[in-house]
Amino acid sequence: MTDMTYRRLGRSGLKVSVLSFGSWVTFGDQVDTALAKECLTAARDAGVNFFDNAEAYAGGQSEQIMGDAIAELGWERHSYVISTKIYWGIHKDVVNMANTLNRKYLMQAIDGSLERLGLDFVDLLYCHRADPETPIEETVWAMSDIVSSGKALYWGTSEWTAEELRAAYEIAERHHLHKPVMEQPQYNLFETKKVEREYARLYEDWGLGLTTWSPLASGLLSGKYADGIPEGSRASLPGYEWLRDFVTDPAKNEQVKELTVIAERLGVTVSQLAIAWCAANPNVSTVITGASNVDQVHENLKALDALEQLTPEVLAEIAEITSPFRKR
Repeated sequence: MTDMTYRRLGRSGLKVSVLSFGSWVTFGDQVDTALAKECLTAARDAGVNFFDNAEAYAGGQSEQIMGDAIAELGWERHSYVISTKIYWGIHKDVVNMANTLNRKYLMQAIDGSLERLGLDFVDLLYCHRADPETPIEETVWAMSDIVSSGKALYWGTSEWTAEELRAAYEIAERHHLHKPVMEQPQYNLFETKKVEREYARLYEDWGLGLTTWSPLASGLLSGKYADGIPEGSRASLPGYEWLRDFVTDPAKNEQVKELTVIAERLGVTVSQLAIAWCAANPNVSTVITGASNVDQVHENLKALDALEQLTPEVLAEIAEITSPFRKR
């Protein structure tokens, strides 16, 4: 397999593996601590140095599992980069502690995340969504203070609009605060708007870094939904009813079949092709992959081989298949 490469996180000096490992959906729902240790080890052995999490994943269980697994593996803290995201909260029945970015919540949420992860600090801390009810200035001050306290090294956002990002950056600059360094948007062959259009000016203007999620479009780009919803797949899990119409969409599954032809010609799977396509964007610092077993970890990381084969001609073929304006 091709050796892992590392990219700077935006204009920061921090380097992250171009493919990383995240715990959304799987940890707590499909993966326990023992299996988490196997998956984390497989990723790390392949050169992955960035591991993504969030307070809301499995109601805090995901952070607990990842923290326990890393502790049992005995990883030295300087040897990996870890993130978490806060906004949704896990105390849904308490005012000020859910669906907010107010100062009270942020200051307490980071402490809860660190306790579950068993860490003194996270490398990256994200505002998991924007909060229209809290002034952005209040959020920027709080996040900057968390960085100043040493509980996080960098802060950023997830799924914010370009307008919200600019407002946060300008407030931080005006008050000489720690600026947001990175964004975590969804990015895949079926979801390109934010990364390719909305944020386009932000990469050059102030060096926004991207840690993108869902490269397989919730599994659709793996091809496993071409004939319906397999038992044990994400779309079959309770609480994921919203996903079923999306992954069984006939038009999109037809596009996946056409992409599969290209993948087979290159000697890779359609999943590897889709992950590699995300990594081919030079504005993407790292593509977050997920897995519910070790075989999937190995499978996803072979996307490094596919990345080397994405010539301009192949990328043009892919664009022709996935273009929303293509006549069918």
